[in-house]
Amino acid sequence: MYTLSTCPWCRKTKKFFQDHNIPFDYIDYDLADEKTQSMIMNELDANGANGFPFVKIDKNVVHGYNPERYTALLDL
Repeated sequence: MYTLSTCPWCRKTKKFFQDHNIPFDYIDYDLADEKTQSMIMNELDANGANGFPFVKIDKNVVHGYNPERYTALLDL
């Protein structure tokens, strides 16, 4: 999961995963070093994303806060 530390939708996404006891890793883009930021931007570009949050569930990518999609992909 790629997020911004100041983004309310990113906080909601993290809370969704926490509330459902789903382990996840995340990187706050705005707090990352330049090399990590470059890697994140390349991945977003490759997946047609233009904002945060950016969530990968297995091989699926979800752009933005989308609890319905998370639920479907995680079989909740």
